[in-house]
Amino acid sequence: MKTLIVVPARYGSTRFPGKPLVEIAGRTMVSRVAAMAARAADALEDATSIVATDDERIASHCRELGIQTVMTHPDVPSGTDRALAAVDALGMTPDVIVNLQGDSPFTPPSHVVAVAKAAADSGADAATPYVRLSWQALDDFREHKKTTPFSGTTLAHDSKGRALWFSKNLIPAIRKEAALREKGPLSPVCRHIGLYAYRLPALRKYVSLPEGNYEQLEGLEQLRFLENGMSIQCVEVEPDRIAIPGIDAPEDVALAERLIAAHGDPLEA
Repeated sequence: MKTLIVVPARYGSTRFPGKPLVEIAGRTMVSRVAAMAARAADALEDATSIVATDDERIASHCRELGIQTVMTHPDVPSGTDRALAAVDALGMTPDVIVNLQGDSPFTPPSHVVAVAKAAADSGADAATPYVRLSWQALDDFREHKKTTPFSGTTLAHDSKGRALWFSKNLIPAIRKEAALREKGPLSPVCRHIGLYAYRLPALRKYVSLPEGNYEQLEGLEQLRFLENGMSIQCVEVEPDRIAIPGIDAPEDVALAERLIAAHGDPLEA
């Protein structure tokens, strides 16, 4: 198999226990993410998708819907570790593993396809997508960070798209911004989307490494790659039709349903 798309779905959550089974506009969150993963797998060559969970309630629900599932240990510390645990539990050796977060029900399949292909073709250890912000989106992002400074991540990359850095701060700082605004509608700021594709040896190396200093300070696991000299290919993608990074708390469900009502359900597109 060339590509395995793993949807980690953990039952226990400090802020929102059992959230994979919460319903969003009549469909459980895990079933929404699994459907997006399946569409991406169909669009890729020699690919499949699977839900990796630590809880029989989630596994049973997925089986009832015909969603392929694998059980992983509850003590696995992160979604990235759970993705590798799923690979090992299945006894597979895919070239590329995509970690599609189980609390991101609106990630377009096109984003998954883009990072999977980049990880396979770029020669980098991993790949991740970003959206280049318009000036209006940048203004909105700055305003949002006044009240929630650790929400949202930006990145800088080199001329070949290799990641230079990720930060919860807005990077880069922009001198002569007024003049830049006159040149076009897009700012130079890239908003990171939390979706990753890894080459299997790189994923094994990553999981074996200790947390990095900047990883701990920023709370960004991808910095472990950069702190250890590993490479990440950044892929520009189109903005999501429904722009919500994830379902982290019960109030996010109501927001998600309002956005579906306003913009339509991506699963019906």
